[in-house]
Amino acid sequence: MAQTKQEWTPLPKAEVVKALERRRPARIPLVRTKWWGEGLADRYGDQLQRFDPYPEDATILFIDPVVPEKMGLSWPIVNDGPRDARHSLDDWGKLDEFIAKLPDPATDPQIDRLKAEAERLHAADRYVLFGWWRLFFERPWGIRGMQNLLMDYYLYPEEVHRLHDALCTLYCGYLERAVAELQPDGFWTSDDLGHQRSLFMSPDTFRSFLKPYYQRVGAAVRSHGLHWWLHSCGNNSLVMDDLIETGVNVFHPVQKGTMDEAAVARQFGDRLTFLVGFDVQHILPEGTPEQVRQEVRHLIDTFDRPEGGMCLAAGNGILPDTPLDNIQAFLEEALIYGESHRAA
Repeated sequence: MAQTKQEWTPLPKAEVVKALERRRPARIPLVRTKWWGEGLADRYGDQLQRFDPYPEDATILFIDPVVPEKMGLSWPIVNDGPRDARHSLDDWGKLDEFIAKLPDPATDPQIDRLKAEAERLHAADRYVLFGWWRLFFERPWGIRGMQNLLMDYYLYPEEVHRLHDALCTLYCGYLERAVAELQPDGFWTSDDLGHQRSLFMSPDTFRSFLKPYYQRVGAAVRSHGLHWWLHSCGNNSLVMDDLIETGVNVFHPVQKGTMDEAAVARQFGDRLTFLVGFDVQHILPEGTPEQVRQEVRHLIDTFDRPEGGMCLAAGNGILPDTPLDNIQAFLEEALIYGESHRAA
């Protein structure tokens, strides 16, 4: 008999690992299903506590490895425009100083502040992720501005590689320290490589400017025995093989309406675990509770292999116009159908 929502408990770490490594978990893990987007808490407040009984089966310990406002740069930071137009490095001539003033992972207090939570989670036998948002596309576009960066690939290739090399060294340093002091089970990061139809860049540009550094990060992740979880919105179809080759183990979200779900599951499901993201653009805010439940079942039927290889999440932050009954339908059906599908 399926559990009631009051009886659901988080999966022990070993069951999450089984899902990631295709070894028949007891149920499909839920990871970032309760991803409250900007404005949702303001609208609903304490009403969101009705979802407290629904578990999250993994916890992410976040840092931000590059905060230009705290680096002591000798020039002002431009941050008064849209996110894709903001930048902290307006002139490549300032690159030497920017690299020199990147933080030192060995002394960053962000790691110290995570130790107590990491110990608590490990004591509770929980799967623990460590990481940050933005890697080798999102991070540089925040440093240079998106329009500048897309031109930089052609106008300033050497400078782009120098920045990527410095960031890669920084990231690997944080991973090294986190493994020693937090003992995570996985590494979480993001790069929104795609828009609604395709990549922001050609596959050749990705392979020239990003893939070598993905490979270095992947090697570091493997050397520590971690799983690499990557969030990338939009259509990533053209570089999925490349992501797998660099060492990505778990891909999120397979964004609804941008990627062919059945084709992705069929082509990559034997090599990649999917943290499948539920559609927060249309179905969750606009559908009925029954339509939400039907979509949960469709995603599980599409991506869950007999041996595992699937977790379930919200596709991104849940929007503030989403009905609470739809959120409950999503969480409840994910647990009930996720368990019954495993038992079938």
